[in-house]
Amino acid sequence: MPLLEVKELTKFFPVQTGFWKKSSLKVRAVDRVSLDVNAGETVGLVGESGCGKTTLGRAVLRLIEPDSGSVVFDGISLTQLSQAQLRKIRPRLQIVFQDPFSSLNPRMVVLDQVGEGLSEHGFVKNRREKEERVVQLLEQVGLSGDHLYRYPHEFSGGQRQRIAIARAISLNPDLVVCDEAVSALDVSVQAQIINLLRELQQRLNIAYLFISHDLTVVKYISRRIAVMYLGQLVEFASAQELFDDPRHPYTEALLSAIPVLDPDARKKRIVLTGEVNPLGAAQGCPFAPRCPKVMPQCHHEEPPLQWASDTHWFRCFL
Repeated sequence: MPLLEVKELTKFFPVQTGFWKKSSLKVRAVDRVSLDVNAGETVGLVGESGCGKTTLGRAVLRLIEPDSGSVVFDGISLTQLSQAQLRKIRPRLQIVFQDPFSSLNPRMVVLDQVGEGLSEHGFVKNRREKEERVVQLLEQVGLSGDHLYRYPHEFSGGQRQRIAIARAISLNPDLVVCDEAVSALDVSVQAQIINLLRELQQRLNIAYLFISHDLTVVKYISRRIAVMYLGQLVEFASAQELFDDPRHPYTEALLSAIPVLDPDARKKRIVLTGEVNPLGAAQGCPFAPRCPKVMPQCHHEEPPLQWASDTHWFRCFL
C-alpha cells in the first residue's frame, strides 16, 4: 500500500471579472490528478511554471483546501479530517518552500525557527532539550551549534535552505513536499542540497514529492517522475523510462530543452507555439493548442489513458 495516494484531486480558482467582480471563469489549477508515493521513495513532479505543481503540493498537505478528490496518507483520508484531527498528523507531513529567505521569519533566531514545531507538538519538555535537539538537527544538515542564535539574514542562500530542511525534518516526518527547493540556489549549491536530501532520505526513510521545472535535477533524485500540464498529469513513469522512451509530445518537448554539452549528441529542439490558456474549456486535450502532433479529435475528445509498460502511462491519442 502506498504511503500517499492521491485520487482525482481537483482545485479550481475563480477569476473575478467586471465591475461586480463576478466569478464566471475558473482557473483549472489542479484537474483530476491521481498519483501515489511509496514510503522512502522520491516522486518528481515537473512542468512549466503555472502548470499547477505548487497548488497540487499544497492541496495534498491541505495548506489549501481541494475542491474534490481524495488524499489518503498511510491509510488516513486527509480530506475528511477536521482541523483538530489534521493537527495531530501534521508532524508526519512537512514542506520545504522555494525561497528560504521568505519562508523563514527574519525576526527569529535559528533556535526558535527550527525548534518552534518541537515545542508546539510536545517533542521537547524545556528549552535545554530544545537546544540539544536543534543542535542535532543543524549538524544533520551540515551546520553547527554556533548558528543557534543567528538570524536568517546572516546566512547564505544555501545555508538558509539547510535551516528550512532542518525545520522540516525536526518532527520526524514520513513525507516531505519539496516545492522548488533548489531552484533559487546557485548550481553548485543545488548539488549540495540535493545530495543532502538523498542522505537524509536514506538515513530517515523519508518520502519526497519533489516539485521542480528542472528535469535533470528531478532525474537525479527521483525514482518516478510525473509530468504536469495545465493542471493535469499527462505522463507518469520511472525516471529511466521517461528519459529513454517519452510518449507524450509535451514530455518530448521538455526533454528536448535540456542543454547537452556534447555537440555530437545534441538533439533538435522542439519549440512549442501557441498560447497557454488556463481558462480553456474542459473538453479535449489541454495540450492541443500547442501540440506539434495535434489531430482534429484532440480538440474535442479527452485523450485516453494508455500504458507503455506496467510502470509507465500517458494520456495521448498517439
